[in-house]
Amino acid sequence: MKVLKFGGTSVGSPQRMKDVAKLITDGERKIVVLSAMSGTTNTLVEISDYLHKKNPDGANEVINRLENKYKQHINELFSTEEFRQKGMELLKVRFELLRSYTKDLFTLFEERIVLAQGELLSTTMVNYYLQEQGVKSVLLPALDFMRTDKNAEPDLPYIKERLAQQLEANPDAEIYITQGFICRNAYGEVDNLQRGGSDYSASLIGAAVKADEIQIWTDIDGMHNNDPRIVDKTSPVRHLHFEEAAELAYFGAKILHPTCIQPAKYANIPVRLLNTMDPKAEGTMISNETEKGKIKAVAAKENITAIKIKSSRMLLAHGFLRKVFEIFEKYQTSIDMICTSEVGVSVSIDNTKHLNEILDELRKYGTVTVDHNMCIICVVGDLEWENVGFEAKALDAMRDIPVRMISFGGSNYNISFLVRECDKKAALQSLSDQLFNN
Repeated sequence: MKVLKFGGTSVGSPQRMKDVAKLITDGERKIVVLSAMSGTTNTLVEISDYLHKKNPDGANEVINRLENKYKQHINELFSTEEFRQKGMELLKVRFELLRSYTKDLFTLFEERIVLAQGELLSTTMVNYYLQEQGVKSVLLPALDFMRTDKNAEPDLPYIKERLAQQLEANPDAEIYITQGFICRNAYGEVDNLQRGGSDYSASLIGAAVKADEIQIWTDIDGMHNNDPRIVDKTSPVRHLHFEEAAELAYFGAKILHPTCIQPAKYANIPVRLLNTMDPKAEGTMISNETEKGKIKAVAAKENITAIKIKSSRMLLAHGFLRKVFEIFEKYQTSIDMICTSEVGVSVSIDNTKHLNEILDELRKYGTVTVDHNMCIICVVGDLEWENVGFEAKALDAMRDIPVRMISFGGSNYNISFLVRECDKKAALQSLSDQLFNN
């Protein structure tokens, strides 16, 4: 069995829903994970904001606007009066629930229920449409099997057990439709998976059912070896190791969230990235297999701040780095890159919320300098240190670019360069020419 996930833009209109229905009805049994229709979650956040501000009139105005939009979708999606009526009944139930929150106390608990309505609407609409087309489709409510534990981490044994029960209860179905993103927490309350959203749901479900493959369908043509909006002559990457994909995702590739592929990685289930706008395209396969001796891609991460702490006290002094790291830990600020010398340490961060407090505490231990508007350029591939020559090619490509920091050896899959944001385009193009176009 395969698990397929479609994002908000893939089900963003009645026609897109029909296109998805064609894609998934190929005779194979599968579980299909759907996001909310594009724009819906943002509107639900807007409704919640009005309710938190105790402005029910503002909330009702947005609710009415969203309901009218969905009524139009229902009329366009269904061709029979029977299923149009089913669709309208669905809207009545969901939007009456939303309006009920304009009259009562509104807390974070109610907000999570409001935010879940987008996925509940899109999945039911697609399920009804498939049934109208004569497909044996069953809706599996994610709230019946997707749960997090008291640490807000997915409760994998529970998910596996409850999902198996639901599949066994519907043995004749061709297609199982379920919601991404939403779940219940350890106390039975409606909640969401936060990190990775629907991609995370698909990965958890794939691991739970031991799927043959997990497919992530978006409106982007897989991962490229560079950003095609910035660099000339880019091409799709056809295969990545899970670690390579995680590096690319963290360092700027918007197509996949790093945490969402962890369950698939540990269960050894390949993940394929595919394009709903071009279903015949090969896409990108992510697995535990490494293509030896190959550079795969280059990615960039902007809005980086570099901090350098220089102190003679660091020379031969144990405990210095611990004190520095404890400051970042205190302010819950992650470090991207780190380089050390005998008398100094340089780090980069992307979260500057507590920058001033961090700098004040660091000055107790040495002289601190800060560089703003920096960018991390990450070269990803099979970069084990025994592979002679790859780092030399990357360094040669950067020969005309001022480099603030270099990180190599922390991972077998990347070399990272910290440069000024104004040098980003030149660095990416030079690396692309040197690594892929020679």
